Amino acid sequence: MIAASPSRPLKEIIGGQLRYNFHPGQARAWRSPARFVFIISGTQGGKTSFGPLWLHREITMEGPGDYLAVGPTYPLMKLKMLPEFLSLFEDTLHLGTWHAGDHYFGFHDGRTRVIFGSATHPNSLESATAKGAWLDECGQDEFRQGSWEAVLRRLSLAQGRALGTTTPYNLGWLKQQVFDRFKRREVGYEVIQFASTANPVFPQDEYERARRELPDWKFNMFYRGQFERPAGLIYNDFQDVYREEGGHLVHPFDIPADWQAFGGLDFGAVNTARLIARKQPLTDVLYITHEWHGGGLSTPEHVGEMKRLTAGMNFRTWHGGAKSEVQQRMDYRAAGLTVLEPPISDVESGISHVITALRTYTLYVFDTCTGLRDEFGTYARELDEAGEPTAKIKDKATFHRLDALRYLILGCARPRGGVF
Repeated sequence: MIAASPSRPLKEIIGGQLRYNFHPGQARAWRSPARFVFIISGTQGGKTSFGPLWLHREITMEGPGDYLAVGPTYPLMKLKMLPEFLSLFEDTLHLGTWHAGDHYFGFHDGRTRVIFGSATHPNSLESATAKGAWLDECGQDEFRQGSWEAVLRRLSLAQGRALGTTTPYNLGWLKQQVFDRFKRREVGYEVIQFASTANPVFPQDEYERARRELPDWKFNMFYRGQFERPAGLIYNDFQDVYREEGGHLVHPFDIPADWQAFGGLDFGAVNTARLIARKQPLTDVLYITHEWHGGGLSTPEHVGEMKRLTAGMNFRTWHGGAKSEVQQRMDYRAAGLTVLEPPISDVESGISHVITALRTYTLYVFDTCTGLRDEFGTYARELDEAGEPTAKIKDKATFHRLDALRYLILGCARPRGGVF
């Protein structure tokens, strides 16, 4: 490894040996001993080009087996991630062959594979026991927390390392489960941040143009690699820090048996979501204590799980489903559980009620509800060509926990005003 220079490529062969020309940010990531290393930087800062080099070293150190390379979607993967990978593994080092139909690179030794998976197809991540993983553009909206958790499951047996390379796009799991843990100095996490200009070939005048023309939040995220609250974030009032710091998070605590419990349910064959809230007596304060998201269960099985979950609680009611989902409520009632229709069907009115609860700090979330927290940080409106929020919610159908929360809050709303 030698220092970066505008006149030198990132990788080159000198005297029959592969040499890397890292800039300081890349060099720091290369030296990091952390199990989870994340480069969060400005665009064109040298993130994706670094990934194959790190993964090759990991394979060299850990030996034969399966490894993962994961992008947000297969089309995005083919634009930059895969070409960078094949440039090193196939063109430069001649280590094996790319199997396009099966999305893996097989080594000539017959014992080593790099399996390419998509965050939007989590099943592509569930088949391997991996010894290491590279996640590219893992900060994008399409790369959800469930995919990160799937990667962790694949790495668990070997306690493999992971490298993430991305620009920040939202305030979801990457900020909450990686960056914030690193800032709290939790063992195993390191985040390396640098601006686009850390890359010695990135034009300084292009960086200055972006600084002049872009909104501050967009420039800071896309050119400086810093987290900001993006335009269009719907629950901008949600603060993913602890109550003692002015936020909406609390550490789990034992709930007294007399506290009333309420449930929020979002129906779905493969994306059922449910939340449990406990109400503090003599106050309007609700604590979200449980979350669940999944599928593959029949209605009677869902009902059985929900009854087991609430057994022993001072449970009041479940609220859930859109106004049109009459049949689903009938099916649950037939299986032995009543799910009430929320009193207000309008989505924007429901969002307004949740915002009121956040602003009045009558809603808190157990920090173990990581899926709900991720959705809070990514639920946003689409932007128009001028970068201004529109009325349309981006990927609305994918935020099942927040739909369940909206039904729960509306179900607890007072008929004559007030939050609960």
